[in-house]
Amino acid sequence: MSHPLPTATVVRLPATWSPSAAPLAWPWQEIAPLPPFILADGSAPARQQTTARLVYDDAALHVHFDCHDTDIWGIATARDSAIYDEEVVEVFIAPGADTPTFYYEFEVSPLGTLLDLTVHSPNGNRTGLITDFAWNCPGIEWQAHMDRDQQRWQAYLRLPWQSIGAGSGLPPVWRANFYRIERTRGEAPEFSCWSPTLTDPADYHRPARFGTLHLAPPA
Repeated sequence: MSHPLPTATVVRLPATWSPSAAPLAWPWQEIAPLPPFILADGSAPARQQTTARLVYDDAALHVHFDCHDTDIWGIATARDSAIYDEEVVEVFIAPGADTPTFYYEFEVSPLGTLLDLTVHSPNGNRTGLITDFAWNCPGIEWQAHMDRDQQRWQAYLRLPWQSIGAGSGLPPVWRANFYRIERTRGEAPEFSCWSPTLTDPADYHRPARFGTLHLAPPA
């Protein structure tokens, strides 16, 4: 199965959305979602699907995840806990069109636990990977909400451009990938992505497999 690198256009945050409302309450259904997530090895769509939507404004990228989940759970509550051993959604992102050697990683669990770090990947894989778990993203905002009756949970991230490498201007093109780790108890875990990393076992640290985000110009 062929998996060319995906591209997506990120629209501006609609002017009709209330800045005083909780971001999880925004009408995200008005925004076209990214395509259904694919298993990391590229073999098939994920069984427990994730719907990701993106909007932006001059200050930040806003990311919304809506996760179908038949067994929602979490344990860790302290920031920067090893929530990748639980259930999470993740964003890896870097400015510019080139394959990054330095990028930013963000994870949120159903409990609303955040993990944020920077990653230096000189070889494009785990060989020589340097991570900084002490880094805390300035100005980041995040939320999560569980609805066990509906078998779904949601997460939201506000990523300030200046905190994720925008520099003196806002680059119109970014490289990124969006991930989900689903660990239904009693079953094998499911690792899924916007852009499958084509790895088995799953390995999300493959920046050459990041897709491309284009910021829509102002209307």
